[in-house]
Amino acid sequence: MPIRWTDYRLIAALLLAMALVCAAQAYAYAPGLMTWDSIRQYGQALSGDFDDWHPPAMEWLWRRLLPIAHGPAPMLAIQLGLYWAAFAGLVVWAVRAGRRRLAIAFAIASVLPLSVVLMAEIIKDSLMAGLLLAASAILVAIPTRGRPVARVIALILIVCAATLRFNALPACLPLAIALLPASWRATRVRFGAALLIGAAVIAAALPLANRAVGAKPSGVGLSLVIFDLGGITRFSGVDAFPADDDVDDPVAVNRHCYKPERWDSYSWWVADPCPLGFDAMDDLFKQNGESPYRHWLGAVLAHPVAYAEHRLTHFNINIRFLVHDEVERPAMGQIPPNDWGFRLTPNPLLTWLDRGARWSAHTPLGWPVWWMALAIGLLAVAPGLPSRRLVVPLALSGLLYGLGYLPASVACELRYHLWTMLAVLIAALIAGSDMAGGAMPDRRRLLIAVAPVVLVTILCLVWRLT
Repeated sequence: MPIRWTDYRLIAALLLAMALVCAAQAYAYAPGLMTWDSIRQYGQALSGDFDDWHPPAMEWLWRRLLPIAHGPAPMLAIQLGLYWAAFAGLVVWAVRAGRRRLAIAFAIASVLPLSVVLMAEIIKDSLMAGLLLAASAILVAIPTRGRPVARVIALILIVCAATLRFNALPACLPLAIALLPASWRATRVRFGAALLIGAAVIAAALPLANRAVGAKPSGVGLSLVIFDLGGITRFSGVDAFPADDDVDDPVAVNRHCYKPERWDSYSWWVADPCPLGFDAMDDLFKQNGESPYRHWLGAVLAHPVAYAEHRLTHFNINIRFLVHDEVERPAMGQIPPNDWGFRLTPNPLLTWLDRGARWSAHTPLGWPVWWMALAIGLLAVAPGLPSRRLVVPLALSGLLYGLGYLPASVACELRYHLWTMLAVLIAALIAGSDMAGGAMPDRRRLLIAVAPVVLVTILCLVWRLT
């Protein structure tokens, strides 16, 4: 569609407004909001001695950036560059497609406080969200045919994102399949082959990246094993841990250690480590010559109800469903103490953005379960929308990634769901634009689509108010 002079002015106005917010974000959070995780990663980036507790691919990248500048600033620039470039691309695409109200909606979505603050946090989840957002912008902007170079770039971004989290597969695979040429998935056989090959490539990205950078195994998977054993012990009343002669009553000890929100009470960095914690269990499994994962599987099979209670209790907190108080701060308000003296300088913009993010966390915008319910609704109406090739993979990516935290999560920070919120937000805006343009689904399908988000909203509000 030809671009008119008024379209250029709209693009310029929206991009200028977004650039101002980006500048404010960078100023407020300079040099970058490091967390305990990223402080550890930065130390490994400096030494070049990587382990796989946190994604070594990110540490490797950080080490490559040291000649440019030490500290978190280069990583902050990459995260903000990916985020704002992606939203700028979405705005330009919408205007060029004659969907000016959608372009304005994209610009407004880009400045929501919660995502603005989380993207300033130097952490694997934010970097992964930035990479997937950039790949999604390419998916949205490219036509249904052609542009092989753009597709390859987007697929590379997705594979890079897959090196950052062990559970990235459900987020990456729908986008990767959508980026393939239509002829590659035209039949069930071709689609199945694309699905299997895509899943294999994405699943292999993290272990291959870890091996390529020479990361040492840290036993990070043991954290999930211990958390689940603690949950099974708590809900079954039966000791699910390996036998430990140094602990007289493991069930009673675990009752004081187990917290359904997170596994940290079993870690070595807390003030009062649990006797059934990481170091003790690591030693026990090594002494017994037993696989932690085999022991975990045996405990799950022996106590499936207790395991389900533990997992559902944690997942409920993780997705902010039936909870009362603020579970976690949306993002840290200051950089923790570190050996290099990095800190955020207090300023009014930092205060306002932080307050905005904290306020958002008390609304549906900060409830991952609400975004997942919205994704279900979008998938229900998508078949009848002109933009279904975009709505379906984005909504599916966000939904599956959020659901992936049901079986595999040891904490409940809101950053884990940043990609779910962004993916579903973009899908919802595109679907809303389609419907505003006249592609309204029939009443029955619309009611089916609206029901999940209405039900979740009511349940969340009632639970929080009682």
